[in-house]
Amino acid sequence: MALINKLYTKMKGNSWLANLTYSFLAIVMALIIGAILIHISGHNVWQAYYYLFYGAFGNSYNLAQTLLKTTPLIFTGLAVAIGFQSGLFNIGGEGQLYWGAFVTAIVAIAFSALPGVILIPLSLVSGALAGGLWSIIPGYLKAKTGAHEVITTIMFNYIGILATSFLLKNYFKADGPVDQTRMIPESAGLKELIPYTRLTWAIILGVFIIFIVDYLLKNTSLGFDLQAVGYNPAAAEYAGISAEWILVITMGLSGAIAGLAGSTMVLGVLHRFITNFSPGYGFTGIAVAVLGRNKPWGVLAAALLFGALEAGGMSMQLFAKIPQDLMTIVQGLVILFVAAPAFIQIIARFSVGGKGAGLNE
Repeated sequence: MALINKLYTKMKGNSWLANLTYSFLAIVMALIIGAILIHISGHNVWQAYYYLFYGAFGNSYNLAQTLLKTTPLIFTGLAVAIGFQSGLFNIGGEGQLYWGAFVTAIVAIAFSALPGVILIPLSLVSGALAGGLWSIIPGYLKAKTGAHEVITTIMFNYIGILATSFLLKNYFKADGPVDQTRMIPESAGLKELIPYTRLTWAIILGVFIIFIVDYLLKNTSLGFDLQAVGYNPAAAEYAGISAEWILVITMGLSGAIAGLAGSTMVLGVLHRFITNFSPGYGFTGIAVAVLGRNKPWGVLAAALLFGALEAGGMSMQLFAKIPQDLMTIVQGLVILFVAAPAFIQIIARFSVGGKGAGLNE
C-alpha cells in the first residue's frame, strides 16, 4: 500500500511527462506478464513478440494496416471523449456511425454525377449530420426530461442498426444475396495514401478533427462552456450558461464525429454500405477515450495503441501460431495496465486519507 501511495503522490501533478512515463512502463510490465503466459503455454516468447511488433510496424504495408485499424477508433474515441467533457457518457457511437455510413453511401450514390471535389465533402458532411442528428435526440431527452444518456444511447444503438438494415433491405439493396448497397461512384472514394493498403486520407481527416476539437476546448467560449457544464452544471447555470442547451450541443458534436467514422469506412474501405459492417468500433471507442484520458491527443495515442495491437495480434496468430485466446489476453493486459492510473488513484485516495477524504477530493 505504501508503494501505491507513493505512486499516487508522484502522479498527482498529472503532467504529460508523468503520464507518458507511466504509460511506457505500464506497457513494458504488461508485455513481461504476457511473456510469462506465452512461455507457460509452450510457445516461443521472442518469436511471438517479434511478430507482434513486426505485424504492427515492420514495413510500410504493416504500418499502413495499423493506421487503417486506428482510423475509425480515432473518430469513435473522440466522440466519447467530447461527451465526457460535459459529463455525458455517449455509448451510442455504434448506432451513430451506422447512420453516418448509411447516409454517406446513399448521398454518394444519389449525387454520383457530381465531381469528386464536391461529392466527397458532401458525403462526409451528410454522414456527420446524420450521426449528429441521431445523437441529438438522447441529448434533448437528457436536457428536458433527465433521461439518462447511457440508457437512451444504448437503446438508440439497436434502433439505429436495425433501422438502417430495414431501409437497406427494402429500398436500397443491390442485386445479390448480400445485404448491401451498390458501389459508390469511383469519384466519391477517398484516395489511398499507400497503394493496395486501403489506408486513405481518412487518417489525415481524423488528425485534423482532433486538432479542431483540441482548439475548440482550449481556445473558444463554447469549449469553456462544455467543460464548465461537465465540472458543475449548477455553477455553470449560475454563471449564465444554459446547461440544457450545452448538453444538446455536446451530444450533437459527439454523434457527428462518430458519424464520420462510418462515413470514412464507406468512402475509404467498403465503398458501399453493408449491414453489420462494424466489429464494434463504437464500443471500442469507449476504451480508447478512457485510455486517452478523454483528451483529444490522448485519444490519438490510444487509438494507435489499439490499432497496433490488433494488426500485430493478427501477425502473432498467423506466423507465431499464438492461439486467439492467448493473443487476446496479451492485448487485454496492455490495455489494462495502461488504464490502471485511474484505479490506482481511487485506491490511493481511500488509503491516504480514509474513505471520507477520498470521496471529497
